[in-house]
Amino acid sequence: MGTTSPARPRSGSEFSASSADVPPTTPNYSLLQRGRSLYHDIWFRLSERLRWSRRPHHETPVGRLSGLAPWQTSRIETLRAQYDADFESRYGHHTALANYAYLDVLDQAWNAAARPIPEGGRVTDVGCANFWYAHTLYRFFRPATLTGVDVEGFRLYPTGYSRYDAAAGYIADLPQTAFLVADYSQIEEQADVITAWFPFVTPAPVLAWRLPLTLFSPERLFLRIARNLARGGTFFMVNQGTEEADVAADYCRRAGLHERGRWIQPQPLRQRPHPPVASWWTS
Repeated sequence: MGTTSPARPRSGSEFSASSADVPPTTPNYSLLQRGRSLYHDIWFRLSERLRWSRRPHHETPVGRLSGLAPWQTSRIETLRAQYDADFESRYGHHTALANYAYLDVLDQAWNAAARPIPEGGRVTDVGCANFWYAHTLYRFFRPATLTGVDVEGFRLYPTGYSRYDAAAGYIADLPQTAFLVADYSQIEEQADVITAWFPFVTPAPVLAWRLPLTLFSPERLFLRIARNLARGGTFFMVNQGTEEADVAADYCRRAGLHERGRWIQPQPLRQRPHPPVASWWTS
């Protein structure tokens, strides 16, 4: 069964903090950015200190996706059959469609690159939020272990449940799957596959997600990814458009990662402001 952990991961797969990380840079943020960051920092620290949790939260299944274009319905039917996916029987409309959209990116990207899917290994997802797409990663990679890591675990939702409660519900029926509340740049644990969906590589999205800029350190993040990627492993990253992908790629190269391919999704299953850009990296 899936497990969640606010302080440390499941037993038998210990993570440890490292003191060998590079020192953070000191960006020149505007006064407005600093003010917003300070406000978000207060709420972030309060939520992490209180660690509010009720019980695992499960969405009310929509049962059937509606209001889709014929091409979307057709594509979802293909994904459902190929990966035994049944997201609409687990989640509400928004989460179900978002899972199919992520699965669509994985399926199309790997097929376009003609790369073999690295199944059966240790998979870590960086910046997983409440890990609402854990089932997608599990169906695609068929991992031996799956761990989602996010620095914020106890944000309170209007429903009265926390992010921690939501993650517990999303991974409840997945074996060898865990949700870890931690700063990934401080974690040491090798993985055969590391994934990152739309990681923060510029300050604006950090503030948009109501997080303090003290948590923004892409140099440390990508250096840790490079260190934790097992020999012969794959780092798979998805970015918002080519401009963001170029910024992220620069961080990857400076961390010692090597790009093995890039793919731009021509028609996202779920509308986005910028096309998803997928890339593969090795250490």
